[in-house]
Amino acid sequence: MRQSPFPLEQDLGMRCYASDAPGIGGKLRSAAEDFVVEEIPLPAADTTGPFLICRLTKKNWEHQHAIREIAKRLGISHRRIGWAGTKDRRAVTTQHISIYKVSPDEIRAVSLRDITLEPVRQQNSQLSLGDLAGNRFDIVIRDCIPTDLDTQVKQIVSDVASGVPNYYGLQRFGGVRPVTHRVGEYLLRGDYEGAVLTYIGREYPQEPEQVRAMRRIFMETRDAMQALAAFPVTLGYERAMLQYLHNRPQDYAGAILELPPKLLSMFVSAFQSYLFNEALSARLLEGLTLTEPSPGDRLIFQNGREDLVTAANTGTAAQHIRRGRCSIAIFMPGRDPFKPSSRSEQVIADILSQHRIGPDQFRKASEFVRTAFSGALRPIALRAEVTASIEEMNVRLSFTLPPGHYATTVAREFMKADPLQMI
Repeated sequence: MRQSPFPLEQDLGMRCYASDAPGIGGKLRSAAEDFVVEEIPLPAADTTGPFLICRLTKKNWEHQHAIREIAKRLGISHRRIGWAGTKDRRAVTTQHISIYKVSPDEIRAVSLRDITLEPVRQQNSQLSLGDLAGNRFDIVIRDCIPTDLDTQVKQIVSDVASGVPNYYGLQRFGGVRPVTHRVGEYLLRGDYEGAVLTYIGREYPQEPEQVRAMRRIFMETRDAMQALAAFPVTLGYERAMLQYLHNRPQDYAGAILELPPKLLSMFVSAFQSYLFNEALSARLLEGLTLTEPSPGDRLIFQNGREDLVTAANTGTAAQHIRRGRCSIAIFMPGRDPFKPSSRSEQVIADILSQHRIGPDQFRKASEFVRTAFSGALRPIALRAEVTASIEEMNVRLSFTLPPGHYATTVAREFMKADPLQMI
């Protein structure tokens, strides 16, 4: 195991690598075509109903922005559009979306640059997050370190097949501006002013200086009108909140509700993701592995069954893990009472206590955001069969991942580079 030297990853709880190999360096997403994602849909349950399932292919589009533009072209509310997974911006992505009460001809008439929409079939229900079988990835890491590249790649391919830390990737937290979990923390604490100020005003060095300056001025002046005049139209969510604050000063709860409900729910989910990353890193830094169970570890089986490792069943649990029947998992708490069962989960309990967040805060956030945050188990190991090829100083990786797993988590094991080289 190696530790990450990068402050950005450390701040997001991504402190460890599984592979001891030094890494191949390089850069991901030199062009959108270097990061290709194809969603694997679930089998069709029905072929009739008011929801039209469409295949959406886009390049260099932020997911929420694409959805809103499609809705605008159709003349409908963006709330009528559902999807199974949020896809990357700097990429070429193909996925399925559901649109309520539109015709195939209306879809064929939509014209947007670098977006293709194809009607597929009707369905009786809206697509929701997680309604997919997985994602296929074909990615290229360019300008890698030439020293012993072939040996390094082969070693890491083997390590990824055995299992690497199943971290939530940088894009879960906002990419170049990893702010979503911080906003989620404020929402959970009921501090809507803090949530709005963080989303609009917190600056990061990776942003253009002009944007950073605008955020800085707003944080200093709290002048919504001045900021509204300065923020570019591309920052539509910030502008929507600023317009609301201009009309209703100090109503920060109303301002944050200007954001789409799914984005609001992602803030709280991002905070849960941060808790998971911190707990997983704590486990690895303690010297425990991804695949050797200890008393108190939670297990999640292929069929969804859950169990707890005890001193009496440790050997049996280890055998099940080796045979691929189950995985060690960490619980991300929500609105239900949470009792940590392992030392790594105690890290989560300590963070929640530090921020004064408990089940009541999750319940209030659920009511505010209108999303149930009931908590979930997540496996701590990500395993993938990676096909790798070397093209001069570039490395091409092809693999498939289950829903909710991150291709950048695989890429970081190969690269061990500054995370900003992956976005």
